Amino acid sequence: MARLTSSQFMLALPAATRGHLPSPLSKFKAATRGWLCQLYYRDPRLHYEVWNMGERRGLFEIGLHFESRDPSENAALLAGFSRNMIEVKATLGPQWEAEQWDRGWTKVYETLPYQPFGDDLLQTVSARLARAITVLQPIWDGLK
Repeated sequence: MARLTSSQFMLALPAATRGHLPSPLSKFKAATRGWLCQLYYRDPRLHYEVWNMGERRGLFEIGLHFESRDPSENAALLAGFSRNMIEVKATLGPQWEAEQWDRGWTKVYETLPYQPFGDDLLQTVSARLARAITVLQPIWDGLK
């Protein structure tokens, strides 16, 4: 298994995720930094995110983040997803949560134990992220 740096992992994640998605959902845009990857369809502030929280914290997050400058928009999206969390948990797993976060932001997410970056983790995370997108995007579209 080839070892990857966090930056290499995040740069490879969009293409790996596209490979797991149906065509209509594969048309996202991506922004990466050394510690995270954000995928979005319209507004980059409303995005799917994979966040390397670091080996010290021991966590890795996969989620849908609402980071609009308008806290009421973020709150409305959180409220909409909160009404659908039984479906989300039934489909994606009981570890998924929806909550307020920092600066008026909100998110729907799961955390995983930190693992060293490599090809196997890339395949696992890209498949999980794609599965989350296929479940969460129709709910999100229904909230608009």
